[in-house]
Amino acid sequence: MVYDFHTHTTLSDGVLLPMELIRRCIVNGYAALGITDHSSASTMGRVIREVRRDCALAQTYWGFSAFAGIELTHVPAAAIGELAAEARRMGAAHVVVHGQSPVEPVEPGTNLAAVSCKDVDVLAHPGDLTADEARMAAENGVFIELSAKAGHSLGNGRVAQVALDAGALLLVNSDGHDPDGLLTEEKARRVARLSGLSDREVEQAVVANPQQLLQRMNARVE
Repeated sequence: MVYDFHTHTTLSDGVLLPMELIRRCIVNGYAALGITDHSSASTMGRVIREVRRDCALAQTYWGFSAFAGIELTHVPAAAIGELAAEARRMGAAHVVVHGQSPVEPVEPGTNLAAVSCKDVDVLAHPGDLTADEARMAAENGVFIELSAKAGHSLGNGRVAQVALDAGALLLVNSDGHDPDGLLTEEKARRVARLSGLSDREVEQAVVANPQQLLQRMNARVE
């Protein structure tokens, strides 16, 4: 059983249409999928609207839980709160923020803005995560991602320890842009384990915490 709330399609820089991404995730044993194409103020309305149509088809004909979310990417840190709220009004089931990855020039302050915002659900690959930011994430219910994507995953060990010390909720996401980048249950558990998590913590990051986020998202779309 696989949960993955951070993936990309041809609507940003992925290689699969939303419908094909959904189908391939079903074959990989996914229980639920979040499609979160890179976006900002200029594109997020169109992206959310288009992805929602394919997610509705998947639910109607395959009984599969696919959700139209968004990843706010390289937006000004000071604008994250307003854009996250706008994305929610536009119908995004969840909001991911592209965190301060070790391999991209994300604006300093992005992690802090994301974990301060109750309209943000997931802070993705936050390699520079601080103890104060992790504590704020715990207070505001923002999940902290352990990334399966090359490059972004370089920060996983440190991110895991800082988040656990603060009581923040960890989850594993693929940040998948192509079929090879998607998760299997074995791969998700391996990412969590190699981030330094114990067996109990692996179970939390791969199953329990994603199920908690899924409940939140289901409540929004009902």
